[in-house]
Amino acid sequence: MNLRDLKYLVTVANTGHFGHAAERCFVSQPTLSGQIKKLEEELGITVFERTKRSVEITPLGDAIVTQAKRVLEQADILHQLAQSNQDPLVAPLRMGVIPTLSPYLMPLILKPLKNQYPQTKLVITEELTDTLLLRLGKHEIDAALIATPVEEPEFESIALFDEPFWLIHPKNHALAAKKKIIQADLNSADLLLLAEGHCLAEQTMQICHMQERDVQGDMADLRAASLETLLQMVAAGFGTTLIPALAMKTASARDESLITRELQFPDTYRRISLVYRRTFPRRQALELFSKLVLKNLPDNVQPCP
Repeated sequence: MNLRDLKYLVTVANTGHFGHAAERCFVSQPTLSGQIKKLEEELGITVFERTKRSVEITPLGDAIVTQAKRVLEQADILHQLAQSNQDPLVAPLRMGVIPTLSPYLMPLILKPLKNQYPQTKLVITEELTDTLLLRLGKHEIDAALIATPVEEPEFESIALFDEPFWLIHPKNHALAAKKKIIQADLNSADLLLLAEGHCLAEQTMQICHMQERDVQGDMADLRAASLETLLQMVAAGFGTTLIPALAMKTASARDESLITRELQFPDTYRRISLVYRRTFPRRQALELFSKLVLKNLPDNVQPCP
């Protein structure tokens, strides 16, 4: 038994496919399959039930894979401790970021990160929250910047900042005549939302006290896959939307045909946190990264205490 074989084992469990696992491990499928078969024979158990159509992990195999992940992480600690003795951020940091945050936060911190920690290799992955947490649990990323609370016991989080939401609508919209936006205005607004799966869509619904999405009527089919597309739809006169503060400095949000309005009632913000596994060995690297983020935030967001 060696670390290489444990890596093969974990990769097959993560992908559910021997061919895909072999590609990720940069070996041929027969080589990977053969090593896993030898490992199963050494352990005296069957980890994977193989059929022509699928690969299923056995109950005992699931426990073996969980322990293999721990062994691989502990082995990784040895390498990382040696590197972090000189610089906590010298080893690669695999960071997941939600799509409604990454295009607006990353430009603020990438250059300062490069200037302050020139040896750092930051590997960024943009995915929806559920996918990021799934990848975090599989050790495919080291941490994730997300905007929803996490209650899973295997994760911890560092609260970074609160990001207010602003209402944005065309200049010729009926809301333009309102001096102050109140809750009732949002409840009756022709609000555009992101597509299913985006936490920003759910947060917008909560702020507007919407119990569920419209499934009928003019707004039913108006969904956008990105915040930039949503802003373009607003500029074209299809409706209104809420945008997080960091997105207000984009060219789309500064379109002269649009008006941005501050929301002055409670709980109109989202909290951005850095989430990581409790077992992740480089807590100091995450703390340094968090401090760098906070140091380079604009004035329109509120750092957490």
